[in-house]
Amino acid sequence: MLTVVGPTAAGKSALSIALAHELGGEVVNADSMQLYRGMDIGTAKLTPAERAGVPHHLLDIWDVTVTAAVAEYQALARAAIDDIHARGRVPLLVGGSGLYVRAVLEEFEFPGTDPAVRARLEAELAETGPAPLFARLRERDPAAAERILPSNGRRIVRALEVIELTGQPFTAALPDPKPYYDAVQIGVDRDAAELDERIAVRVEQMWRHGLLDEVRTLDAAGIRHGRTASRALGYQQALAQLDGTMTEDAARADTVRGTRRFVRRQRSWFRRDPRITWLDGAAPTLVADALRLAR
Repeated sequence: MLTVVGPTAAGKSALSIALAHELGGEVVNADSMQLYRGMDIGTAKLTPAERAGVPHHLLDIWDVTVTAAVAEYQALARAAIDDIHARGRVPLLVGGSGLYVRAVLEEFEFPGTDPAVRARLEAELAETGPAPLFARLRERDPAAAERILPSNGRRIVRALEVIELTGQPFTAALPDPKPYYDAVQIGVDRDAAELDERIAVRVEQMWRHGLLDEVRTLDAAGIRHGRTASRALGYQQALAQLDGTMTEDAARADTVRGTRRFVRRQRSWFRRDPRITWLDGAAPTLVADALRLAR
């Protein structure tokens, strides 16, 4: 099988479509926010026409009120991959959610959970916001804090829960790599300045193409009750705009800043893996280079 990974806006989706046509492949989504129904514009989800006849799996599988669970995703993704293999096709695992990719590709069992501990931490998050919890995580496990956005309360809570339950750093719960699948791993990236500009353009297009209307619809569907979906980049800011606590210019600027921070963390995560071969998303030979690796 094949993976196409890397930071937001680097060109993973376009490459995956080209590779799927050349190799007889089908795409398995590894973008955590594209799992949600109705979150289309803000996640740059390919439309059916843009998928160009390539089957895509694990898009639009959860309501926006559902809290993301990597263990559930792992089971669903492996089932999709095994089915694609069984039909003689090539699975392409495509996305920028590093933990989701790793959970599929490697022998990876998740630490358990304790409803009481989780409820206590989530109550603290609701009362104080993520900053105090993040400060606690940075003290107890600096390596984990480096991998988690300070605004990502859900992941901060999970890390603190694992630390409390196991008595070990959250990073200790991540196993040494042991492959579950044999995979060719391709990373797509671009020059930092170019990618910054692509992010700014993408965010501008999100608002121009109707993100605010999309979020109004999702608001009616209960996105504010979804611990994961409501905090997605762009959606959190659009909700603030609808509430009148942010102007449109401020919401867009905050989304650009947040996405650029997120890209730095994606790079940090993926660049640590020596099994990924990196390609320049702007290179005219990108598809040919990727095909050489795949074959």
